[in-house]
Amino acid sequence: MTIRISAAFDSGNIRLTSILDDRITLEIARDKDSDFYQWFHFRALGVRGRRLTYEITNAGQSAYPDGWPGYHACWSEDRVTWRRVADTHYAGGILRFTHEAKGDAIWFAYFAPYSMERHNDLVARIGGQPGVTLASLGQTLDGREMDCLTLGDGPRKVWFYARQHPGESMAEWWMEGALEALTDPTDPIARSLRRQATFHIVPNMNPDGSFRGHLRTNAVGVNLNREWHEPSPERSPEVLCVRNAMDRTGVDFAMDVHGDEAIPHVFLAGFEGIPSLQERQTTLYARYQDALVARTPDFQKAHGYATAGVGKANLSMSTNQLAERFGCVAMTLEMPFKDNDDLPDAEFGWSPERSKKLGRDCLAALHDVIDAI
Repeated sequence: MTIRISAAFDSGNIRLTSILDDRITLEIARDKDSDFYQWFHFRALGVRGRRLTYEITNAGQSAYPDGWPGYHACWSEDRVTWRRVADTHYAGGILRFTHEAKGDAIWFAYFAPYSMERHNDLVARIGGQPGVTLASLGQTLDGREMDCLTLGDGPRKVWFYARQHPGESMAEWWMEGALEALTDPTDPIARSLRRQATFHIVPNMNPDGSFRGHLRTNAVGVNLNREWHEPSPERSPEVLCVRNAMDRTGVDFAMDVHGDEAIPHVFLAGFEGIPSLQERQTTLYARYQDALVARTPDFQKAHGYATAGVGKANLSMSTNQLAERFGCVAMTLEMPFKDNDDLPDAEFGWSPERSKKLGRDCLAALHDVIDAI
């Protein structure tokens, strides 16, 4: 059977350059109107029983080339369970992975995809639960709705939002885990949290980029996490409508959920350099970190980003903007594209299942500190 490579589907991204015997060469396409690229997701057909080598030849010029050393590509034959390709190597600017498929077709991706169809299923399922409201905060440039789920009736205003960078699909897997936990009527932590707080949850901040197979930008090549100081209808309606909704509700606690290409750990980034930094904010942020360390060995505090100096925070980024704007406790949660070196798993690496479990653990840690917020 002739080998065929395709990516013309939800979140697909690859460009075939050649097939020579058992060697397939490929390139990742750039985000539209942008130089960012790193996300790939494609299907290979006609591959049953063939040990094939796939080479992404432009990996060295991608947005984060430090993300490739130690990385293992994801594969699935049923699009349900995603494992890691053991034989993955990066050298000379080329990412190579070799795998033998058991079936006629196999899918490869940078991380286990979270499709817009699954997103629609998620918001329909969670939005139908008792006490949950599903609303659109606005529309994207491609005309997609900015879904927001609201639940709980407590006085504290909590915002969770994910996938400003659409290629970071682990962020929406995290959302699925958190939403399932929050709507579980048998979960005592969820029941307590819903009495103490009102949750506003945006599972996908960048549905256009997600569908288009982008790494980091929306439909016009804009990095949404550099728009929070001055969002506009022309460039970043996604941020504008969410920030406007936050202005209406207020914010006491906010978490922006992401994935990091290079760092093989789970960590938090805070708001230390904002101009109006208050001791109360830093104390609560430290307490939350400690609570999360106590809840899961998948989280740690030793590895992460450098903190900004006094008054040097970038207020175009959501965590800094919200901490400054509302005087709240805000943070960015980062999960790895690779594996978690603190607790490695050679078969699955960091995975959808671990992302979902971390969502539950983050809620439990919030419950541990919410009395002080």
